[in-house]
Amino acid sequence: MANYQNNPTDYSFGNPSDFTNIKIGICVSKWNSEVTESLYEGAVQALLKKGCSSGNIVRSNVPGSFELPLACQRFAKREDIDLVIALGCVIQGETPHFTFICDAVANGITRINLDTGKPVIFGVLTTNTHQQALDRAGGKHGNKGEEAALSGLKMLV
Repeated sequence: MANYQNNPTDYSFGNPSDFTNIKIGICVSKWNSEVTESLYEGAVQALLKKGCSSGNIVRSNVPGSFELPLACQRFAKREDIDLVIALGCVIQGETPHFTFICDAVANGITRINLDTGKPVIFGVLTTNTHQQALDRAGGKHGNKGEEAALSGLKMLV
């Protein structure tokens, strides 16, 4: 992801790219919905700004981040979907549950990328606190949903 020296929202696509006909599946975790809805809005706005058609953006809601890989796999297997974006938020708690969920989601999404050859973008926040998540979902650290969308488009060119 981005840091102060490398901001994916500054991506240059070189030659003008036409994204009007690509179809994008966005999987959104409903857990921590205040955060994930902001990530979703950031992703959609970034896609629209780059010329994607709103009619070609398909959303799938899942209960939590653990369910993201299955929803992403379903999108990635579809012939009409060109790009998949996973949006979720896992916040550290008092138990190792955080680690198990983060590992499972990251490994699942990685496997789908490699198995299908389609870009499946990891837009899942893994933070220590709720405030850190808000800071990355449209707060002082930008919107990682926007960055995930732009990373996905970059993988298509």
